[in-house]
Amino acid sequence: MENTFQNKFALVTGSGRGIGRAIALHFAQRGADVIINFFRNREPAEETAREIEKLGRRALLVKADVGDLDDLNHLFDEVEKEFGGLDIFIHNAASGYNRPALEQKPKGWEWTMNINARALLFAAQRAVPLMEKRGGGYIVSISSAGGSRVIPDYVVVGASKAALESLTRYLGVELAPKNIIANAVSPGVVETDALHHFASMGGQEAILQKFIESVPTKKLVSLEDVAGVVAFLCTPAAKMIVGQTIHVDGGYTLTITR
Repeated sequence: MENTFQNKFALVTGSGRGIGRAIALHFAQRGADVIINFFRNREPAEETAREIEKLGRRALLVKADVGDLDDLNHLFDEVEKEFGGLDIFIHNAASGYNRPALEQKPKGWEWTMNINARALLFAAQRAVPLMEKRGGGYIVSISSAGGSRVIPDYVVVGASKAALESLTRYLGVELAPKNIIANAVSPGVVETDALHHFASMGGQEAILQKFIESVPTKKLVSLEDVAGVVAFLCTPAAKMIVGQTIHVDGGYTLTITR
């Protein structure tokens, strides 16, 4: 597994922290050079880059708001200038305004849709020529359960993730003949230090434990669980998985009851 992605170039948006960071490190640990993208928080992104360089891999750090088309183009310009091509594009950067549908505002809609969904389409337009130079490639987007199920106050994010999953299907069909495989991964509730911190601060530990008991696997999804599936989708073993959304949630969305 150590050299699975040797001599590959991987771009992971929103990769300074959380799932994006775990994915970036997973690729680097297996041989890839990685482009780290961030927008607001430079320090954790720099730390991610340092970790990648400690592994003996190249790390390119690029500040860009992927929801802004000029910034998105700047990101791919930097990738092309530094590496000349691209093998893997992970659309992980996400944002959103959580409030009830009747309280949503146009600004929140545009901001959320632009970052979560529009960015995938126009990033793919830039990624494809770079991947064709390399003989093909992989695109994986990070979705969420709200793309197909109703989560309180999640209407705009949910709509953006539904759009992302739809775009994934269209890209999957259109790009497969070019040897570029597009899929999405939809994680469940991911176990992080922040999750446990906020649960303890709010006195919600018992509620969190009750939730865990409702998951068939009796545990939360780890960052490495998500990173591992994302990486698998970027290997020849997954070449016949096209345009799909893979749920990594321990079976939770199969058993949701209210």
